[in-house]
Amino acid sequence: MLAQVGSASVAGVESHAVSVEVNISLGLPAFVVVGLPHSAVREGRERVIAALSQLGHLVSSKRITVNLAPADVPKEGSAFDLPIAVAVLVELGVVCQERVDGVCLVGELGLDGRLRPIRGALPIAAGCLARGVTKLLLPRANAREAAAVEGVEVLGGETLEEVLEHLSGKGTLEPTRLDMRALLERPPARQPDLSDVRGQQFAKRALEIAAAGAHNLLLIGPPGSGKTMLARRLPGILPPLTVAESIDLTKIHSVAGLVPPGGTLVAERPFRAPHHTASDAGLVGGGAIPRPGEVSLAHHGVLFLDELPEYRRSVLEALRQPMEDGVISHSRARTTLRYPARFMLAAAMNPCPCGLYGAEGDRCTCDPAHVARYRARVSGPLLDRIDLHIEVPAVPIEDLRAVGSAEPSATVRARVIAARERQQHRFRHAPEVGANSHMRSREIRRWCSLDEASARILEKAMTRLALSARAHDRVLKVARTIADLEGVDSLSAHHVGEAVQYRLLDRSRVG
Repeated sequence: MLAQVGSASVAGVESHAVSVEVNISLGLPAFVVVGLPHSAVREGRERVIAALSQLGHLVSSKRITVNLAPADVPKEGSAFDLPIAVAVLVELGVVCQERVDGVCLVGELGLDGRLRPIRGALPIAAGCLARGVTKLLLPRANAREAAAVEGVEVLGGETLEEVLEHLSGKGTLEPTRLDMRALLERPPARQPDLSDVRGQQFAKRALEIAAAGAHNLLLIGPPGSGKTMLARRLPGILPPLTVAESIDLTKIHSVAGLVPPGGTLVAERPFRAPHHTASDAGLVGGGAIPRPGEVSLAHHGVLFLDELPEYRRSVLEALRQPMEDGVISHSRARTTLRYPARFMLAAAMNPCPCGLYGAEGDRCTCDPAHVARYRARVSGPLLDRIDLHIEVPAVPIEDLRAVGSAEPSATVRARVIAARERQQHRFRHAPEVGANSHMRSREIRRWCSLDEASARILEKAMTRLALSARAHDRVLKVARTIADLEGVDSLSAHHVGEAVQYRLLDRSRVG
């Protein structure tokens, strides 16, 4: 007799079906796992033997062969403990094969038989739905997360004994249900408010444009001018996550192990701020067993890089491909994994090593060569992919002491949401284009047509600033967002003119 139990593995943010086959035969005692298992899977045999012994099933004296099919696909993680244990019980005749047919089982076992949470519960549930598997049995700590996928009956258990009773008909595990609408409609967590920032009206305007069109943003100014303060208020003016965005984001956080036990969907846009000592793998993901990096954890949110020139050159250059494509690929000998990485880049830097270049009073101690070398740490191709270069000067003392509150984030957010709604309607037939910054060449030609005056302004800017073709398109995308904030369909000369003003580094290079 051969026992077969359905399970799943996670590769990237997608899951793949795995069939757990168990055969108990005559011969010397052994517990062999085959099918390209990684170390965590191989070590699972000791957990399975100990957990089964807690139920009175002593299998250490038997010859057990476990095959994880398909055998040519690597398997990693501890989620195969539960299906292996159940398959052994099926082979022993404790559980009927018919009771596990059409059920996907995943879960890590403790030595006492308790079920411990796993990574990737949401991708596994989504994979079950795609494959037509209607039942998923997993640790109770992952049940609410997996229940976000409608169409799959999610059963959560605390122990192997509970699972055994359910499969043998002596007990019943109740399906886990989740109210998605109530989850996403709950009040958002309190965010830092724009009204806390004194002065900096030009930078606040740029922040609003960036949020409205999902544009990348670079803030340049001396220490203490409010660059970090402004960037940390960017999530507070972004529109709320949609259900689809929340599920996409939760898949990544689930694979990374960032969804807490008993947690559900990630309902807030992420704000990731890695230190400038971050490695290539830490920022873009990877490693021997690839894991999502900061660019993927910031999917549908903000990736903030403070002190941009202090990051290693290789780390910054690794950002270029995901900034353009919205996805990061990790190629290995046996497989290629893809992680979503559609993030907004918000970066900050000083104008020079001492930070005082261009400030009032001419207190900068850096010579021009030092300034040039400092700025050259950020390559031209990377700057080309940043839509808005904004100067953030020191705040005058009168602005710091000004009485009265500035415009709150809620007011700005309302305008941003209105602009995003215009974009959603415009790109309703192109689901891969979620905002103006995601437009490709054909969308730019269709939605960013210029009149004679606007074209003349852009032509002069291209000539004087020596803009690249990519920078040309990004100016048009920013102009399109400015028009959306005004609620107009056609681009005018002042939209293009304002968009050109946000190319500070291009202007300073020329002048």
